[in-house]
Amino acid sequence: MLTPGTLYLCATPIGNLQDMTLRGLECLRHVDLILAEDTRQTRKLLIHYAIQTPLKSFHAHNEQQRAAEILERLQQGQTLALVSDAGLPLISDPGAGLVRQVQEAGLKVTCLPGASAPAMALLLSGLAPVPYCFLGFFPRQQKARRELLTAYLGRPETLVMFESPHRLAQTLELAAEVLGAREASVCRELSKRFEEVRRDRLPALAAYYAQSPPKGEITLVIAGSQPEESALPSLTQAELQAQKQALEAQGLNKKAVLLALQTQTGLSRNQIYAMLYGGPTADGLNA
Repeated sequence: MLTPGTLYLCATPIGNLQDMTLRGLECLRHVDLILAEDTRQTRKLLIHYAIQTPLKSFHAHNEQQRAAEILERLQQGQTLALVSDAGLPLISDPGAGLVRQVQEAGLKVTCLPGASAPAMALLLSGLAPVPYCFLGFFPRQQKARRELLTAYLGRPETLVMFESPHRLAQTLELAAEVLGAREASVCRELSKRFEEVRRDRLPALAAYYAQSPPKGEITLVIAGSQPEESALPSLTQAELQAQKQALEAQGLNKKAVLLALQTQTGLSRNQIYAMLYGGPTADGLNA
């Protein structure tokens, strides 16, 4: 039974349509209007479950325009559902401002829980689920990416973020450079036919995906800072040089050697670069 004048935040499947909840289906069948991020995507879900409720678009470009109409409908006693293309609405999607406006107007907002890619990735990552921090979509600009990772250097939270498959290898390499050889999990195509979870150290993952570019939707999970990260390296320069020479004997170039040494030693890329080559950082190394 729906409550008149209520906005329902309704979770939708992140891949497998069978993950739609019974409450969610009941809600979508009986509300007066469904507000969808992409009506074409949501219509596939409605067709699958033979739901004929009217649809209207609600996205970042028309959020303000739609708000007045939505408030008016709710004040008239209508029930509305807000959905995103996949998962819970408002998570890296528009709608937070609308929720605030509806609440400030004295109207009711409630949430029907369901599938969530960040939560699923966190559970499957094999990394500590608490504490964690969800960062949304990882920035595209290199400066913003580095600044964001640097802000979490030394913090214990497991980091969860969305990333494009085309930028994944670069992101893993940058994370290894900034955060060191932490464990991480790449969660791909969650709940879908080709679901895959790969866990390893950041440098090893960066090397793997540089050679095997992924496809599909990616959720990246990176372990938080551990106490030993702040400890001084126990490896001598001579020992590190010996490991470097062994890797070079395998035909690896300078960049690949640094990635491999991070995995083997747990040192950051910049620490290794300073010990091996005498420079302060490895920034800009493309060899």
